[in-house]
Amino acid sequence: MQIGEQSMAKSFAEALRRDDRALRGARQLLLILGASFLVALCAHISLPLPFTPVPLTMQNFAVLLVGLALGSRRGFAALVLYLAEGIMGMPVFSPTGPGGIAQLIGPTGGFLLAYPFVAALAGWVWENGKPNFLRATVAGVFAEILLFTGGLSWLVVLTHSFAQAIRFGLYGFVFAEVIKVMSAAALAVRYQRFSKVPL
Repeated sequence: MQIGEQSMAKSFAEALRRDDRALRGARQLLLILGASFLVALCAHISLPLPFTPVPLTMQNFAVLLVGLALGSRRGFAALVLYLAEGIMGMPVFSPTGPGGIAQLIGPTGGFLLAYPFVAALAGWVWENGKPNFLRATVAGVFAEILLFTGGLSWLVVLTHSFAQAIRFGLYGFVFAEVIKVMSAAALAVRYQRFSKVPL
């Protein structure tokens, strides 16, 4: 009888562990899905600028926040999912662009395709150091450098001019990007401090 009770207790404990893993997995998937929707929402907070085909949006802020809050792997996964949603025709890209896969080869394509790597880099820098505002800001700055390297490189391909690419994709955005980095860093520190979800 005692052996039978031990066996039942062991089976019950294993079932609980399986359920716990399933719940954790479901929570991670929901976080990734929610993060992709956050980026999509921020993409629609968009301001067309008269001197460039690249709009000013809150997208970059969301990408940084996702990378910092969810970490490198989940941030990368969320942004890959975001791009997949756009390729499938969901209205997740900025409304000022052509939409769908056409947007990935348009003026903003370099920025969009860099997003998974930007989120991953922000998350990686943030994960590998003391989690404070300075670290989050440094992570955001490195991620922004990668983002604009990707975005400007594609604009150079499209315009055949480095100077034109800089005019289209950099000059009008620097001040806004500084604010986005600082805001994302502040929110990431708050999230890390109060969230029960491990980074």
